Amino acid sequence: MILLSEIVLQSKIAKRAAERLNVNHNTHDHVEVWCSIQSILVAVANVSKILWPNKKYASRGEKLRQLLKVEKDNLLCDRKFRNHFEHYDERVEEWFEKQSDGVYIDLSMNSSLRTGMPSNDHRGYNAFNNTLLFRGELLDLDELLKALEQILENCKPYVLT
Repeated sequence: MILLSEIVLQSKIAKRAAERLNVNHNTHDHVEVWCSIQSILVAVANVSKILWPNKKYASRGEKLRQLLKVEKDNLLCDRKFRNHFEHYDERVEEWFEKQSDGVYIDLSMNSSLRTGMPSNDHRGYNAFNNTLLFRGELLDLDELLKALEQILENCKPYVLT
């Protein structure tokens, strides 16, 4: 029950961060936008680690996923984007080891709206469709939050939300 309560808490943190992100589309507060995005990614990853733990706790994860009717291929099982942000220092080192002469564009806003220009963005956010970009990979935050909301819904019979 403690872990179910933690899933509820982390879901609420992600939801609150998504609300802040939505509000800050119009204020152009660059720091708050990225703070909200990072909060979403961390909260979702925390839920992911509960439901898909390391091998030592794999059976607990399996039981929780069955209880909450979470499919193995749920969008939350992939922590790649969180890892891009958490291990950003490594991503920077790897980039410059491979491409020391490239232009480094980071924390871009609405970069995917540019047309006819090659994208060299590392981290980017498109406020128009709520997608996150990391070096050409896209993550739809709406889809991620929808998957998290479904897990939260499935927690309701077991914990107070």
